[in-house]
Amino acid sequence: MDAASTAAAAAAALATPAPAPAATVQVPRGQVDLIDFIDWTGVECLNQDSSHSIVNALKQSLRDDEGLFLASDSDEQLLIYIPFMQVVKLHSALFKGPEEEGPKTVKLFSNKEHMGFSNVNDYPPSDTLELSSNHLIENKPLPLKYVKFQNVRSLTIFIEDNQSGSDVSKIHKIALYGTTVDTTNMKDLKKIEEH
Repeated sequence: MDAASTAAAAAAALATPAPAPAATVQVPRGQVDLIDFIDWTGVECLNQDSSHSIVNALKQSLRDDEGLFLASDSDEQLLIYIPFMQVVKLHSALFKGPEEEGPKTVKLFSNKEHMGFSNVNDYPPSDTLELSSNHLIENKPLPLKYVKFQNVRSLTIFIEDNQSGSDVSKIHKIALYGTTVDTTNMKDLKKIEEH
């Protein structure tokens, strides 16, 4: 084999794409997956397809299974309510889904309870994410307006539309990253008397 053949073989080897590594999530530094702090008894999702419910996209063991997903039912919109067992600071969110039916406009509301499709536009969102199809396949958390999510007891997520404008939205994974807030119970404090 001469030098030209060796160089051509080396160039061909470099041009061949390496197999993609398993998609691991880059958790933001100092943040944790808040899945352990979700109050599962209060989680709700409006307009979900009963055979493709919110647990498929949110629960730890299910959300990493590509065959499972959350799907909308009568149109592309979804309204998800996630309460937490304690106050958290929300730093970033990850949404993973198919390039066509994955969410596009995602509005996040901090501490807004009892929202429905009839009043979701009555409140300004704490943050709005405009997802591209690349966001949906990157498996990378998107930073939120951190100052708006400092004392979060619950999070409402409004999926307004999807990438293609089709009638069904699909989400493979929703992951929320942040930290817990150490709170002080004021009843446990004793009054200090001045001397």
